[in-house]
Amino acid sequence: MDQKQIDILTQKIADKTISDAELKQYYDWLANDDQLPLQISGAANREELQSRIFSNIAEKSGFTSIKSKTVKLWPRIVAAAAVAVIVFGAGLFYYSAQNKKDQSLIVVNDIAPGASGATLTLANGQKILIKDALAGNIATQSGVKISKTADGQIVYEVSDNHSTQLEYNTLSTTRGEQTRVRLPDGSLVFLNAASSLKYPTSFANLKDRSVELSGEGYFEIAKDKLHSFIVKTNRQQVEVLGTHFNINAYNDEPTVKTTLLEGSVRLTANSMNEVLKPNQQAVLNNDKISIREVDTEEIVAWKNNEFLFKDDDFKTNMRKIARWYDVEIVYEANAPDNFKLGGFSSRSRNLSAILKLMEKTDKVHFKIIGKKVYVSK
Repeated sequence: MDQKQIDILTQKIADKTISDAELKQYYDWLANDDQLPLQISGAANREELQSRIFSNIAEKSGFTSIKSKTVKLWPRIVAAAAVAVIVFGAGLFYYSAQNKKDQSLIVVNDIAPGASGATLTLANGQKILIKDALAGNIATQSGVKISKTADGQIVYEVSDNHSTQLEYNTLSTTRGEQTRVRLPDGSLVFLNAASSLKYPTSFANLKDRSVELSGEGYFEIAKDKLHSFIVKTNRQQVEVLGTHFNINAYNDEPTVKTTLLEGSVRLTANSMNEVLKPNQQAVLNNDKISIREVDTEEIVAWKNNEFLFKDDDFKTNMRKIARWYDVEIVYEANAPDNFKLGGFSSRSRNLSAILKLMEKTDKVHFKIIGKKVYVSK
């Protein structure tokens, strides 16, 4: 196809008027254009990447049944499409290596992405930098062995169930760090950047399994019908028996968002009580709780080391970027206020790569100077 035909089909996708035959023609072109960059990262495997590309194109084009149609994606199409078709804003913006204009992004010095790391504060006040600790046993206290796995996960193992001493540890991440911890009951918690979790070193002899969260955490709770698992933040309390859920409770966010992936949770704030079902999110704002259906894939994208921009507004997404890259966002007088982005990218990329994708909307431009990102129209 020539450039004119490519532009026509791309516009038809954005206008939701493209036919199945034209969509297949578009894929055929993607598969055979040797000039397209084929590097892509962020998906665990080809099937996951294919699913996300389908979801993005289907959502914006209106072909909601595209996954069930017989349009075949060849391996090279999957890789090319992920790079060549970037979904941002209301439409699909095409770019390729031979046609792409220079970006206006100004980079004085690029910024590397965040990484696995945290600080573990023991009950006696001792601090352990997880990134610097060697794999293996890192501490023992009150009948509990604390170890670090080769991939950086913190694991608590109760070695003495008869210990009655109640001690608390705090695991905290700075901006640009994330970590995982396996609690004494077997529950797994992922901590996002600029977050902390306070918890007892053992749940033995306790009525409830209670922890305190600041920031954002994803929880996979071990089932225990006799002992509820309770997550407390400064504005609410979430109670479960065994389930998977995400809580976003950053102090610089206007709302607290609790999202359920499976099982059930009971949320309490002031005198309000709500029970969530899978794929529902409770939003606590100004002492009021609202419930809505959400795409949980976007909510937990950070846990999978990805940015997935869909429902959140522009400034909310910029706060996500600021925490992960440990930068300050400076909004110029003409900076855009609230608009929505669409698309996904690995969080393992340098900051400039993420901002360049966002600039393709033509709604926003950036400058990186030191540890500051300047935002303008």
